[in-house]
Amino acid sequence: MLVLDSVTKRFSSGVTAVNALSLRLDKGVVGLLGPNGAGKTTLIQMITTVTKPSAGTIFYNDVDIVKSPDAMRSRLGFLPQDFDVYDNLTAFEFLSYFAALKGVRSKARVGELLEMVNLHTVANRVASAFSGGMKQRLGIAQALINDPDVLIVDEPTAGLDPEERIRLRNILSEIGGEKLVILSTHIVSDIEAIATHIAIMAQSRLQAYSTPEELLRSAEGSVWKGIVSSESFDSLRSQIRISGAVRKPDGVHISVVSAHKPFEGAAQTEPTLEDAFLFTLQKAGADTRAEPTTGKRDKAGAL
Repeated sequence: MLVLDSVTKRFSSGVTAVNALSLRLDKGVVGLLGPNGAGKTTLIQMITTVTKPSAGTIFYNDVDIVKSPDAMRSRLGFLPQDFDVYDNLTAFEFLSYFAALKGVRSKARVGELLEMVNLHTVANRVASAFSGGMKQRLGIAQALINDPDVLIVDEPTAGLDPEERIRLRNILSEIGGEKLVILSTHIVSDIEAIATHIAIMAQSRLQAYSTPEELLRSAEGSVWKGIVSSESFDSLRSQIRISGAVRKPDGVHISVVSAHKPFEGAAQTEPTLEDAFLFTLQKAGADTRAEPTTGKRDKAGAL
């Protein structure tokens, strides 16, 4: 079990990236969800022992990993946000290299992981010829080579096409049956089909931690749908958070997350997980009038 108690990270610049965060995690897929800059990557860096918290404790299986980082490192698999491959190595050579770094001597294990991520047929191809999705799958393989108990992946679907995103989510879902998988993202669709629990961060704090079902129930009565003209739509979206919009012959069909009826003719509707996420951000006082999180990714890096 991974236990974080009042974990805080404050940089010398005075910026607090993670503020008094407490969390208990066990097996399953945990979606770490939040807008860019929420503190997700900083939190992951502390869990993976890349950096130390300014205050608070992190225990893994009752061992303080701030004082004894090897207790986590030996059981950890990590796919960072900026993962890249050595282009002059084949997939087999690349994975064998990481296996050696992690003390894994079995060539059979290398072959087993390449087959798991569906790269066994291109094992002898240099990684420079791989697509972005293939490189991400190779990244998952290196993270799993030592059979870790904790797998952490940071924004793993960045730059992937829809087919590759589905393939990667299926792999993570299968792994989550036996291990703790933490998937950090600001794209709700990355986690809505596979997460057993969702942790939402905003403004450097943990705003919610619950099952998807509990999160959906929390937003009931706060999601509205209706049809407005194009002119009204342009005015509304500068004033309120529109979570979805589709243009049709009779007008723009929109969904809005709001505690009160947002416009004339709006009717309550069942929330989606995206709606529940936005509802949580609104309660936290975060700015929710930015582009939808299911849209294109921006280039702003998270803290």
